[in-house]
Amino acid sequence: MAGPRVEKLITAIDVGSWKVSALIAGRQEDGTLVILGTGQRESRGVRRGFIADMERTEQAIRETVEQAEKVAGTNIESVHVSFSGGSLVSDVMCVDIDIANRRIQQADVDELLARAREGVEPDGRMVLHAHPTLYTIDTTDGVRNPVGLHAERLSVDVHVMQADGAPLANLEHCVRSAYLNVEGIIAAPVATGLACLSEEERDLGVALVELGAGVTNVSLFSGGMLVDLRSIPVGAADITDDIASAFGIRRSQAERMKCFYGSAMQSRRDFREMIEIAPATGGAESNDGRKVTRAELVGVICDRLGRLMKDVAAALESMGFQGPVARQVVLTGGGAELKGIADYAQTALGRAVRIGRPKGLAALPEAHGGPAFSTLAGIALHVASNPLDLRSIAPATTTVHRTGRSAWLQRLITAFRANY
Repeated sequence: MAGPRVEKLITAIDVGSWKVSALIAGRQEDGTLVILGTGQRESRGVRRGFIADMERTEQAIRETVEQAEKVAGTNIESVHVSFSGGSLVSDVMCVDIDIANRRIQQADVDELLARAREGVEPDGRMVLHAHPTLYTIDTTDGVRNPVGLHAERLSVDVHVMQADGAPLANLEHCVRSAYLNVEGIIAAPVATGLACLSEEERDLGVALVELGAGVTNVSLFSGGMLVDLRSIPVGAADITDDIASAFGIRRSQAERMKCFYGSAMQSRRDFREMIEIAPATGGAESNDGRKVTRAELVGVICDRLGRLMKDVAAALESMGFQGPVARQVVLTGGGAELKGIADYAQTALGRAVRIGRPKGLAALPEAHGGPAFSTLAGIALHVASNPLDLRSIAPATTTVHRTGRSAWLQRLITAFRANY
């Protein structure tokens, strides 16, 4: 018998500082996402999450998509792309309306969302997402569907993600130059959180640390949504550069050393194990066969990780991620594939740390099942879930009543900072 029929094709592209990867998924009749094809190429024109060379980035995108198309046996025209640059800004706004102690109708919810749409203020940036999350009726928060309930006032929390316009325009231009239509640009932390975090983790409160090649994004999830974000302009590629500089070798050789012999945790055996390295960058023959101990390599790695984890800890503190509840950290991204990094981060941050891997996709190749491909998988999951975005709602004709952060969210943040 034939399997479930594919209703829709979803193509995701993750343009990172180290690699460009693509994924073609098919959404079946039962809602299951099945991977049909994947592709990957070295990223040759992206620095710290921003396009630095349009021609080389466009070529990498084209080659990556062509590889995925060949595996899937189909041609695609439209794609969804991730953006992970440091210009991302996350905010939560609350909009409310008066219900006058009667039952809430669907028309009331529609009016509330239309008003919320008018309340989104770009502040000179481009809005990537404007997702309504949970509702509040009077003093009862965390309501998923308020229709049919009695209330005096009804409010909704809206998660708004924005970014500077110029980097987004550069990214879109590169994709369109590869003869692909851009259906949407998705903030990497939003996609990654969907792929790596459970619904319960996002509700209770969790920190997601995405260790990319050029940028480390630290995101705070609580109440089911992303509530705060910090970007650190340091990533796994900086570890590679440190190794190349310390031992006088090329970046490609340093990356190989990091992947095959590198670790974030040192052992006694590392002082006895020798690693043969290639000639210095200048190609001097006198350096042929030079050896270093594995302990020296681990020392270089840990030196960079120590500084990065201090920045991560400072970011978590600035977002109010403290107290007995703020104990769970999920580490993902390509840098999370380094051996022993979860144990290192757990000691450095003083919190429970686990490695986040993509889930929720059928037939995902083993090579693409690691933390380095969490954002790519998350893009497909985000598109398939088809979340409500306020930008697709007709503008309201009434005056906007807007408040600051919701009382529910403010109480949550206050609780974190007060250590309960």
